[in-house]
Amino acid sequence: MREHKVKVGELTSLVNAEISKLTGRQGTVNDRHVFKLLRGEHRSPNTLLRTALERVTGLPATALGFVPRGSKNSDPSPAPEDDPLYRRTFLAAATAAGAALTAPSATQRRLGSADVDRMNAKLAALVSMDNKYGGTRELQQHAAALAAETVALQNSHTASARIRSELYGVAAAFTASALWAAIDGRRLGEAEPYLNQAVTLAGLTDNRHVLFRVWGHAGIMYRYLGRPADAVAAGEAARATTVARSDPMYASLALARLATFHADAGDHRSALRAIDMAQAGFDRADPAKHRPPWMGFFDRAELDSLATFTYLRLGKWAEAERHAHRCLTRLRPDLERNRALTYANLALAQLGQGDIEPAVAAAQKVPSGIAGHGRVHMLLNTFTTRLTTMAPRSAAATAWLEHRRAAA
Repeated sequence: MREHKVKVGELTSLVNAEISKLTGRQGTVNDRHVFKLLRGEHRSPNTLLRTALERVTGLPATALGFVPRGSKNSDPSPAPEDDPLYRRTFLAAATAAGAALTAPSATQRRLGSADVDRMNAKLAALVSMDNKYGGTRELQQHAAALAAETVALQNSHTASARIRSELYGVAAAFTASALWAAIDGRRLGEAEPYLNQAVTLAGLTDNRHVLFRVWGHAGIMYRYLGRPADAVAAGEAARATTVARSDPMYASLALARLATFHADAGDHRSALRAIDMAQAGFDRADPAKHRPPWMGFFDRAELDSLATFTYLRLGKWAEAERHAHRCLTRLRPDLERNRALTYANLALAQLGQGDIEPAVAAAQKVPSGIAGHGRVHMLLNTFTTRLTTMAPRSAAATAWLEHRRAAA
């Protein structure tokens, strides 16, 4: 606050605005809450407040002086799912999300907006953890459990048609998160059942936003399964949803993904046309418009990232490198998994142009904790194969292989 000359009232407004973006409802944080945080009276704010503070400041909660709930360590370092701190932090996010909201009592028989808010807060926490760590197995399992909890909640309580529809939408969103975690972790055999369940739940609520998300994830799943025609069909289904037809931001994301699917299918013309249309759509979109928290990842940096994937598949190395550099300059600090993906793609683009030393330097910037995860791991395996084929005895190749062994 001193660095940016922000006063208590201003910070309160910024935090409440972020809570509104995360949950769809205006935040209720007041100046008294902020003063207590500044005085150190609350070292472990609930996950919704902590996530909002991280988004406002661009800093992790630990850098702001907060301690994850259930942890006595005041200076933990982020780590992937095999680190005990990650598990504690994730558990805190899962159980504390929405703690300031009213949870239903054992005798409550009618569900209301507070229950929707509570589950949406857990969804926001889940999205935040995915942005930071990627699709770990723990995140996948917890998202699936939250989907089941949301459905079970309705079977043991009464609710109005509106509340029931909203809760089915949240359950579909949780299932979509489980689907994405399985895809991102390259556990493709576990992904397809989530797809079927998510489509069913989205149909029960007629939630156009969730349906868009589900078809987008389905396209990526089919891409990794080596089914390019199915990927294109799913991408076209996402593009045809009402939300994509009414909001250029969704249309831009659908087209950017379609570009990668067309590139996989060898359709250069359609891929280049789709990426151009995606960029034009993004320029028309209103970035300030309210959208669900899971759409928060899509900005110009992500558009550049998807363009990088497209140009890599087309063998247009210079264009891929240009978009990778642009992505890195625009990428938000909390999207650590996306940064790792971009460095891996940058390395592949530079290697494609014969720039071996810069390529190895870029690959070495991928944090060791993320290098072994899902899509990042697969990209680095591809990089290793191409590097050792191109220059097996080079000093750069030797340095890279030693780096990988040390990080294993």
